Amino acid sequence: MLAKTIEIKDKRVFLIDQTLIPYEEKIVEIKSMDEMYFAIKNMVVRGAPAIGVAAAAGMALFIRDIEDKKFTHEALRKAGTYLKQARPTAVNLFWAVDKVLDYSSAKKIEELKESIWYFVYDMAEEDIAINKAIGRNGADLIPVGKKVNVQTHCNAGSLATVYWGTALGVIRELHNRNQLNMVYADETRPRLQGGKITAWELLQDRIPVTVLSDNMAAYMMGKGHIDMIVVGADRIATNGDVANKIGTYGLAIMAKYHSIPFYVAAPVSTIDFSISSGKEIAIEERNAEEVTHINGKRVLPEGVSIVNPSFDVTPAELITGIITEKKVVSGNYRVEIKNLKLA
Repeated sequence: MLAKTIEIKDKRVFLIDQTLIPYEEKIVEIKSMDEMYFAIKNMVVRGAPAIGVAAAAGMALFIRDIEDKKFTHEALRKAGTYLKQARPTAVNLFWAVDKVLDYSSAKKIEELKESIWYFVYDMAEEDIAINKAIGRNGADLIPVGKKVNVQTHCNAGSLATVYWGTALGVIRELHNRNQLNMVYADETRPRLQGGKITAWELLQDRIPVTVLSDNMAAYMMGKGHIDMIVVGADRIATNGDVANKIGTYGLAIMAKYHSIPFYVAAPVSTIDFSISSGKEIAIEERNAEEVTHINGKRVLPEGVSIVNPSFDVTPAELITGIITEKKVVSGNYRVEIKNLKLA
């Protein structure tokens, strides 16, 4: 059974170090806010929901460690601004920091040093409940008795959340209902999160998985091997445009051509209600070595130019539905997403 990605124990924070998977499953303690910034920035912890809870835990570490006489709410706000700079695209990072700031605004440091840990623990437990609700809502899309082949991209699994997963939450629920034939996991260049992390995670739970190189997707669709696609999200605009791991946009185009349903599974907290379209989403550009090297070994010629956007934006018209913990929304996303906020 998989361990929780994030564990809160006795005012201490523990993470699975995802940079070591699939070679080693190692739990590391994050001892300060600076260490949490590093963990988020360098993808020791990754995936929008997991980043959110990790950021909240980072704020709790700051509150734990600051001297009472140096604590001000302005100091806490600055700490939050610092943490937000670790990754610019995943909206859950911003959402979680702001939740901590809102919670802390009317409390004194003496009270916060105790209560903040209950607050973060509850946030982590809520994430698990949300993921399981997403899984049920997604699995309900498949008629009872039908078994499907599902393709996914990157990792939107237990390791991208506190536990269970969003896209893989749907897959886990289908597996539990005996409605899953096979998961086809895209390798997901350049960091290979699908091949390394998604495949490893599904194997731990004995869920059937086959890894595809990213450029095999159209071939598999054309051969009729894919029944549906479910991916995660790092930020969703109010018109339904979705930022997710680079390659998602191309996968959605291929799915549209082959008339294959393309779903996004994400909590409501991944919706950025402040932006009207995906054009407003900042796309993180990561280090060129993620492309030029694999496991520390150079695989491309020295001196070649590299572009390495971590995410792309899939237009809403390519998305069959967005699976949230509240409901599956589709059609007029602007109206449906507004209703989600009000629900």
